[in-house]
Amino acid sequence: MTFEIADTLVGLLRGGEAKLVATGAGPPERVDGYAIGVASSLGPPHSEMHPDGDEVLILVSGRLTVTLEERKGPRSVELLPGQGLIVPKGVWHQVVAEEPCKLIHATPGPGGEHRSL
Repeated sequence: MTFEIADTLVGLLRGGEAKLVATGAGPPERVDGYAIGVASSLGPPHSEMHPDGDEVLILVSGRLTVTLEERKGPRSVELLPGQGLIVPKGVWHQVVAEEPCKLIHATPGPGGEHRSL
């Protein structure tokens, strides 16, 4: 099964099945497992938190900053092409593109919260 990575997420369900999840206007369908996709536009500034597991971010191109709201206080991590970051389960974080970028993400679900900034 082939798909276009620009407009499709792959849902890796907890039972082991892979499911294609179309993207479009608004947030995509939540999956009980991991949603894997590529982001080239990060949308309006917001923070998010994933209570169901760690999130994996891998930067393919560009430059971005991830700010983690840790117990000791906020910590910012700059990612360059070829670098990745594991965002721990339950940690609020904000991803800001410092320049146009391509980001691969593996986002746990089905839960998740967002806050506008």
